[in-house]
Amino acid sequence: TVESLPPTLEANAEQPPLFDGTTRLYTSYACPFAQRVWITRNYKGLQDEIKLVPLNLQNRPAWYKEKVYPVNKVPSLEHNGKIIGESLNLIKYVDSNFEGPSLVPNDPDKKRTLEELLSYADKFMEMLFASFKGDPEKEAGAAFNYLEDALKKYDDGPFLLGRDFSLADIAYIPFVERFQIFLSEVFKYDTIAGRPKLAAWIEELNKIDAYKQTKTVDPKQLVEYYKQRFMVPKLSTPLRL
Repeated sequence: TVESLPPTLEANAEQPPLFDGTTRLYTSYACPFAQRVWITRNYKGLQDEIKLVPLNLQNRPAWYKEKVYPVNKVPSLEHNGKIIGESLNLIKYVDSNFEGPSLVPNDPDKKRTLEELLSYADKFMEMLFASFKGDPEKEAGAAFNYLEDALKKYDDGPFLLGRDFSLADIAYIPFVERFQIFLSEVFKYDTIAGRPKLAAWIEELNKIDAYKQTKTVDPKQLVEYYKQRFMVPKLSTPLRL
């Protein structure tokens, strides 16, 4: 069953009660960082345990920064009387603190590979965002080649750790999804050309309901937003969502 999603909260929205025993994921439907935690929640079947509280990041309620999460970014998780942030920490936290299928392999070698992939995720994004201002084919190409090579490591399945869908796939797919749209639309760059493993990986992930339900990005809006944010020269450095 497809979850009916709660409406996005604007600046004038009332704050949900804090620390009343409800576990809440403060999120934005457009944010790839938050999408990581949303996929994890869905995959583990925690739709009833973890309530989504979507915020409009362009017009966010003041109470979020003042009372909930002073960092004022999403995602954050309200659980057991505390607020936890940072998407890569959160996907591990949700995996280890809640019921549902594990997203971390038992195999020690695959565990090590998982940690390597997670620690490379920020670099992967930085290379891609930087490519918008440089030579996408060369710079974005290097990032996608990293994934293509990573997907060759285990031949027992289509995912980054072989047969098991894991936190590694969840860490990368929200960004791959967006970069694929943007690079194709703006630079006519096909991210999967000559990368059969990457193409198969994306296809396989699109069969997973937990991920499919989080694909809410409007390609036109994404392209406009990324153009304004990353391609128009600015005096200040762009902040992360």
